Order: sequence, then structure tokens, then C-alpha cells
Amino acid sequence: MYISYDHYRIFYFVAKYGSFTKAADMLLSNQPNLTRTVRSLETSLGCTLFERSNKGVKLTDDGEKLYEHISIAFEHIEAGEREISQKNSLKKGVLSIGASEIALRCFLLPILNEYRHKYPGIQIKISNVCTPQAVTMLNNGLVDLAFVTTPIKSDPELKKINLKSLNETAICGEAFRNLINPEKPVSFRRITKYPIVSLGPKTSTFEFYLKLFLEHGCTFSSDIEAATADQIIPLVKHNLGIGFVPEDFIEANREETGIYVIPLKEEIPKRYISLIKRKGRTLSPPAKELERIITDNL
Repeated sequence: MYISYDHYRIFYFVAKYGSFTKAADMLLSNQPNLTRTVRSLETSLGCTLFERSNKGVKLTDDGEKLYEHISIAFEHIEAGEREISQKNSLKKGVLSIGASEIALRCFLLPILNEYRHKYPGIQIKISNVCTPQAVTMLNNGLVDLAFVTTPIKSDPELKKINLKSLNETAICGEAFRNLINPEKPVSFRRITKYPIVSLGPKTSTFEFYLKLFLEHGCTFSSDIEAATADQIIPLVKHNLGIGFVPEDFIEANREETGIYVIPLKEEIPKRYISLIKRKGRTLSPPAKELERIITDNL
């Protein structure tokens, strides 16, 4: 038996919406045309598919059985169309992200490398800013996603996904090598007697160390203020002060001479690199695909 695909398509939408009028609007057609098509389908199948009333239409037992099979087929077709549409939408477009230097260096760069190779037509715009600035840009709709380092101020409108833990350590240059003695770890209080190289007061890193030092009864302030986290190592190397950096930075600069890790008496709590997005905001296909790649690999 040969029955046109369009006949089943019209049947599916009439059944789905329970109305010839709604189905006609969805299909950009008219009600009389849909009625004739359904009657032709009923004639071909030798059964009645709908019970008609002033309130609309209701499937008969035969209609229910047919719809069970037809709906599965059409849902698969719609899923295929969505998949192809999304794939095509990733051939070009713009991905806009805000990222702190630590998030970029310690997590995001290899992910973006994979993304770029997979979707070369997507233009990637990176705003390399501190955590509070990245969150502000996200709230203002200037970026699709934000990749930041904790701590992050609580906001019920934001969703946070921790991506990677960070272990941090204190470092110094040649001028402060007297602090390097594994048998005599250095306290935070002693460190305050030396110049400190740090990010500025409006960063999450500064807030983190300010709170940490206060918990141990001492104050934290920056004698040399670095604009970005990656500036701390060269500033420390040239003996401008003591700095705190992720261990990943030390590993990436393991061939760097003149940098020494200071054994600490107190423990530095773990921080996290986190993905931040707005709740209830639909992501663009490029941003949604980046999130998928990241979460699939967690």
C-alpha cells in the first residue's frame, strides 16, 4: 500500500495539536485542505482516525494505534533535522567568552585548540579579564560564557560549574633564597615582612589572599600590583617581591631559572576554575557546543 508522506505528516500534526485549525497554522496551510487529506488517509486505511466535535478532534482506537507508530517516526525525523541544523549553524558564527588569566592558562587554552580545529569557521572572541569583570560582562550580555577562578560572589541568577581544582604556592627570586629551607617552613606572618607581588584589590585572587591572611591574624597587601597573573613570575624572578601562583604556572615554567618555591607553614586552600553562565538564558549554538565539549570531558 502506498500512502503519501504528506498524508501521514498532516495526520501527525492534527493528532498532536488535537485541532485541524492549529495544525493548519503550524503547517501554513488551510483547514479544508487538511480535512480532505485526513479523509483520504482514512479511506486508504479503511478506518476512522478521528472523532470530531465542536471542541476539536480526538483520536479513535485505530487513530491511537497509528499515532503511536507515526509519532516515533516523526520525532526521529525532527531530531535529525535539529541535529543537521545545529551542525550547519556551527559552520560560521561567533563565540564570545570572558576568562581570567588563570582560567585561560590552566584550563581553557587546550579546549579552545580542540574547538578551533573542529569548528574553524567559528570566530572566537576572548576578553581576558579578572573574575569580577568576567561576571559583569556575562550579566550584561557581552559574553556567552565566563571562565573564572574562585572565590565568586553568590548570585541566584548564575549557575557555576567547577571545572578544575587549583593548588597554589608561594615563590621568590634569588634575593629571597634565605626563605628556602624545607626544615623551616615559612609562615604567612613572616611573608608579610617582605614585599608582595599580587593582582589588584578588585580581583578574586586578592580577595582570596586577603581573607586567608586575616584568618591567620595578619594583613595582606600588594607592594607590586600585577595586571595579570602571568606577570607575577617575571616580577618575582627580578626580585621585586614574593608571589603566589598556581602550581600549573610553575610546571609551565619549569625551565625558568631564578624562581624558587617557598615551603609554607600554613596550607593554602584549594581554589577552582569555574564555568559561569546565566540561568534561563539560551546559549548560542557555538557557546552550547563549547559547553558540551567541556562537560563531556569532566
